[in-house]
Amino acid sequence: MTINKTALALSVGAALLAGSVQAQENKLYLFNWTEYMDPEIIEAFEEKYDVEVVQNYFNSLPEMFAKLNAGGVSQYDIIVPSNYYVPRLIQTGLVQKLDKSKLENLDNVMAQFQDPAYDPGAEYSAPYQWGTTGIVYNTETFPEAPKSWSLLFDPEVNPDHPFALMGDGQVSMGGACAYLGHGYDCTDMNAWKEAARLLIDTKGRDTFSGFSDGTPALQQLARGVTHVGLSYNGDYLFFKDEDPETFETLDFMIPDEGAEMWVDAMLIPSEAPNPDMAHKFIDFILDAEVGAQLSNYNYYASPNAAAEPYLDAVLTEPPVQPSEADMERLRFTPSLEGDALQTFQQLWSEVQSR
Repeated sequence: MTINKTALALSVGAALLAGSVQAQENKLYLFNWTEYMDPEIIEAFEEKYDVEVVQNYFNSLPEMFAKLNAGGVSQYDIIVPSNYYVPRLIQTGLVQKLDKSKLENLDNVMAQFQDPAYDPGAEYSAPYQWGTTGIVYNTETFPEAPKSWSLLFDPEVNPDHPFALMGDGQVSMGGACAYLGHGYDCTDMNAWKEAARLLIDTKGRDTFSGFSDGTPALQQLARGVTHVGLSYNGDYLFFKDEDPETFETLDFMIPDEGAEMWVDAMLIPSEAPNPDMAHKFIDFILDAEVGAQLSNYNYYASPNAAAEPYLDAVLTEPPVQPSEADMERLRFTPSLEGDALQTFQQLWSEVQSR
């Protein structure tokens, strides 16, 4: 009996391809910030769709962007970047448009997030969580602290006590811009230069302890290494709940000159292995009760209007839900591209190196 080798090769190849497709159908690859997902949500999704969720993590937006550019665009089904990186992802072709016909829960999204400036018409993104970046300070050291960036930038307001700035250049530059009266979301070249000079001068003070982001900044404050720093409202509340005694003397504030409101959003990479399951995952997160469960776990505000009845009470008041007055002062960090991005990066490099 003779064997048709071509036919055999084709049949084996078809079987392998089928196996590969089956493997992709049964897996969802999630690329998210560290410690930003309730394991019970993952378990519920896996059970509902008979799928395995494989989680990978990043600690910064540049790290995420670099991994996508290095082939990650075909390795992940869902990514969770912050708002000001969304335009960059769209313009570089790293993400695909959402098929809204597959997202039954999209109407649950709050009106303010349905047509965001970073993604007009929400063509590519669905909101995941939102929060604010503010100043955390020691109330024993500063019993009458001004609600102002001056606690960081004015040596007369804080002449003696160590403080830290944030390593995210746009946040630190935005704070300096706000303090100088140019608004947190300034993009004017002269305002940037003035802010960069202020940051360089601030770095030169004996009490400047360095750049520290999020959780490390809170740990420094808890140990008394610093007395003023920048962090996120949800992180602050989480640590305060975990260790109320240590955090009793630490408070969170949004400066009156303005500060950052950020949104982390769910997007599907342009070459995602399983885009259909990615849409199911996004829709699952946009469910009212699941959306509330996510916020109750993370201590961050939900962009899901339908989730509100299910939220823990602490999430409906400051610092997680800012006051109306503070909301008016909050701005998105600007999305930069082209010459503006290059100029900013040059100025920030100068701040870091001086």
